[in-house]
Amino acid sequence: MSTATRDTTAPPRSRAEAPRRRQPLRLRLAPYVFISPFYLLFLIFLLVPILVGLYLSFTEWAGLGTPEMVGLANYRRLFGDDQFYLSLRNTLFFVLVAMVVVVPLALMVAQALNTRGLRGRDLFRVVYFTPIVLSPIVIVLVFQLFFDKNFGLLNAVLQAVLGSGGIDWLGDPWWARVSVAILIVWRWTGYLVIFFLAGLQGVPRELHEAAEIDGAGPVKRFLYVTLPALKPVTAFIVVTSLVGTAQIFDEPYLLTGGGPNFATLTVGIFIYRAAFQRQELGYAAAAGVVLFVVVFVIGQVANRLLGVGRNAE
Repeated sequence: MSTATRDTTAPPRSRAEAPRRRQPLRLRLAPYVFISPFYLLFLIFLLVPILVGLYLSFTEWAGLGTPEMVGLANYRRLFGDDQFYLSLRNTLFFVLVAMVVVVPLALMVAQALNTRGLRGRDLFRVVYFTPIVLSPIVIVLVFQLFFDKNFGLLNAVLQAVLGSGGIDWLGDPWWARVSVAILIVWRWTGYLVIFFLAGLQGVPRELHEAAEIDGAGPVKRFLYVTLPALKPVTAFIVVTSLVGTAQIFDEPYLLTGGGPNFATLTVGIFIYRAAFQRQELGYAAAAGVVLFVVVFVIGQVANRLLGVGRNAE
């Protein structure tokens, strides 16, 4: 009798406690409907192009008609192409410029902009960020005038200060690489400054104050307080800069066209020439697959070295 009374007096289950199998089908499908746009866009704009590119890398196709399967012929030709190895070497040079020059320089500029008492801080932020929003065509036209051998501003300054002859910035293979590197540094440093500045503003000032009380100077506070706190931001910046620079196309193509003598030929320009100038889409796709594999491997190595994805200990 007591058992029956306890059962009848028990409070009814709420709708949230009801078994999942009793929910209508439309309620069970609702979460998948809401997240479906992401997967649809992922399928259309990422997965499908990757699979199509991988398929085309095993074919010979000029853009019209049916692709003809050629197996590994494109890859054998690619690994015997001296221009491809040269483009890889040039791309590696620009990646090193981004890692060794752009990233540290952006960190130093962000640290300076984060200093308390700096006047015109917002103006400096706008000035540093402006290059990334300008049209690449406009930027290259200005830099072509800047690097002009006969009438360029840079050579005029060198002649006035050092009294030496002008440098053929865009005609000499080495100086052409340097010119593209200067353009990369000028254009992308301010973009990375924004990320570093956001990370610096997220570092609690109490940590710096505690380190200062313990007797740590500015250098030690930067090394032992600021840098560890910036590790997630630094990891993101390093990986994205590495991947982005490995696919660099605009700066060398517009400034030097990949020359002189293929001195600024990057993998991106190599793929463009194969696909749209020689209509060898299968060969270009093979180069794209190799670039994807190289960038993926280097990105994974960078993630491991920077500890991306590890749980905090």
